[in-house]
Amino acid sequence: MKRVVSVSLGSPKGDFRTSATLLGQEVEISRVGTNGDLRRYAELVRELDGNVDAIGLGGIDLYLYAGDRRYTIRDAARLAANAKVTPVVDGSGLKNTLERETFEWIQREGVMDFSDKKVLVVCGVDRFGMAESAARLARSVVFGDLMFNCGVPIPIKSYGGLMLVARTFLPMVCQLPFKWIYPTGKKQEETAPKHESYFRWADVVAGDNKIIARFMPPPESGALDGKLVITNTLTGEEIEKLRERGVKKVVTGTWELQGLGGRTPGTNVIEGILIALSGKRPEQMTTSDYLDLLHQLDWKPTVRELR
Repeated sequence: MKRVVSVSLGSPKGDFRTSATLLGQEVEISRVGTNGDLRRYAELVRELDGNVDAIGLGGIDLYLYAGDRRYTIRDAARLAANAKVTPVVDGSGLKNTLERETFEWIQREGVMDFSDKKVLVVCGVDRFGMAESAARLARSVVFGDLMFNCGVPIPIKSYGGLMLVARTFLPMVCQLPFKWIYPTGKKQEETAPKHESYFRWADVVAGDNKIIARFMPPPESGALDGKLVITNTLTGEEIEKLRERGVKKVVTGTWELQGLGGRTPGTNVIEGILIALSGKRPEQMTTSDYLDLLHQLDWKPTVRELR
């Protein structure tokens, strides 16, 4: 049996364990939350090293991208370095393939025609494939990297602008303590609604669900009424919060895992599964390798009608 474990900086509240038969192989998949405790996180990675087939870095990115440039987050690299044998993935391989293809699939299958739509991507450098597809397919796009991640109330209104900001600031940002740039542990459950006008402006809200959930307007605002949300890592509770806000439809690039009550896991989990099935290390995988495995698994996004 293959084993894939996601170690997360998030709350243990979201922990799970399940198994599935994929491409003729039994795969056990689980998540362990550390509530933002970096020391505990490192201990778990060391314990799992050599005993599982893939380790997912949950609640933290190892890499952020600006076009073809890749920047390494220092805290994540320190955590990943505790594994000497087992491959460690953060979902980057899928953010450049599955999430890019999700936008293409939505357009191709007629779920939505982006050509006349306005899209808010809450953080483009974290979902670079999604950001590029949104910029190419949509009528207009706003990237909220400065607004939601840096506290600077300036929208980025082009992919070129996103690349300029990313290449200017990412070398410095990636050296900061991760908790300064992304909520961890119980802070992921805190809400701080802001920039309601951009949620109201958009026809589509896309990106990391933790960022969307943290900053989206309250139900009574009506700002998300009738909108499409494109994201990942959704629990049943989080789906209900979107429903309460009037969201019409939710699309997730990852699929539901059996026995998790409709939950869709993070990209680090799915990438870990693909690595375990392939028998390769992440650095050996190409875009074609990921897409080929996804096609063998008969991948397609999960579409939920909420209204």
